[in-house]
Amino acid sequence: MVKKRDHYLTEEQLEYFRSKLLNWKMELVKESEEARVMLEENRLEPDIIDSACNVLQQNFELRTKDRARKLIHKIDQAIAKIDNGTYGYCEQTGEPIGLKRLEARPIAAFCIEAQERHEKMERDYREDALDE
Repeated sequence: MVKKRDHYLTEEQLEYFRSKLLNWKMELVKESEEARVMLEENRLEPDIIDSACNVLQQNFELRTKDRARKLIHKIDQAIAKIDNGTYGYCEQTGEPIGLKRLEARPIAAFCIEAQERHEKMERDYREDALDE
């Protein structure tokens, strides 16, 4: 686990990432609300084809909302890390994640090397599960 320490990120950089994360979260909440309204408006149609299309659209919207919910949780975690002084450090190695990676993925929890190891473990686990 990462310990609180002197940041390699300046206060201005931390505020930049906080603002970026909050704006991203606001966009996701807005999109989620729009999806909720769309789901409420979609009623089952008497025509079976129209009804099937509505059900497919609803399933898509629900999956999208679920992804947004998970992403909002990760955004909240990143903001909490800014607050407690651990933002920008790899959860596995404790090393700085790097500005380029944070700019591309402000919710990144791992440095590139640790992320690659994590993804390889997930692939290996899936392959092992498929072999059983």
